[in-house]
Amino acid sequence: MMKAVILAGGQPSTITNDREGIPKPMAQIGEMPMLWHIMKNYASYGVKDFIICGGYKVEMLKDYFADFYLYNSDITVDLQNNTIEIHKKVSEDWKVTIVDTGLHTATGERINRIRDYIGEEDFLVSYGDCLTDLDLTAFAKAHEKNGKLVTMAVARPTGRNELVAIGKEHELLTVHATRGEQQRTKSEAWADANIYMFNYQVFNYLMGNYSLEDQLFKTLTEMKQIEAFYHDGFWIPVETFRDRCDMENLWNAGMAPWKVWE
Repeated sequence: MMKAVILAGGQPSTITNDREGIPKPMAQIGEMPMLWHIMKNYASYGVKDFIICGGYKVEMLKDYFADFYLYNSDITVDLQNNTIEIHKKVSEDWKVTIVDTGLHTATGERINRIRDYIGEEDFLVSYGDCLTDLDLTAFAKAHEKNGKLVTMAVARPTGRNELVAIGKEHELLTVHATRGEQQRTKSEAWADANIYMFNYQVFNYLMGNYSLEDQLFKTLTEMKQIEAFYHDGFWIPVETFRDRCDMENLWNAGMAPWKVWE
């Protein structure tokens, strides 16, 4: 199965009460980082090779996965003999590569900096702060079928998202819909869900320290190389403290839509 690249290098999270500041994907939902929820979801579809693009406090990401085995198991520490006994061993069959892509690096450049870890194969890209029940298997099949350089998942807007303009053949017309286009598509509005399938040839079009939206997607839209994949199910970018609390309530009630694993 393909590799998944997760963008987790943004600025300090504002969705927790942590005064020291943590990377947003490390904010907890049900005692587990949001990043874990995303990876657990992807792994249920067989995507278990992850490349995490870190930046702000990337050492927190490295420490978490380096000690993942210990964090998720019961342990007995013998301080006198300096030994650790692990009980109820819990881990995941994932391969996780964490790359420091810089503190102030734009998303397009973060992708460019992990090129050596991808090879010549298509790959999944997502932001580290969005939860969804998107069917990755169907998404990957659609990308393989359409032959485009990028397949963009689009979802119903939550109210804080810019809309995209989409043509009759699922072809992306503009990355950011104009006001007129938004009015025409209001009843059928779609927003960029921040989840993509990339053909490895996108590296030929990544230039400079720009966001994906401001450089790569504009270029490929003009080339008619982005196709939309409609997702009418659950999707939310966790952007506020209230968003996180709402997701935690769903998780604690056993009603989290993104929990597609057993």
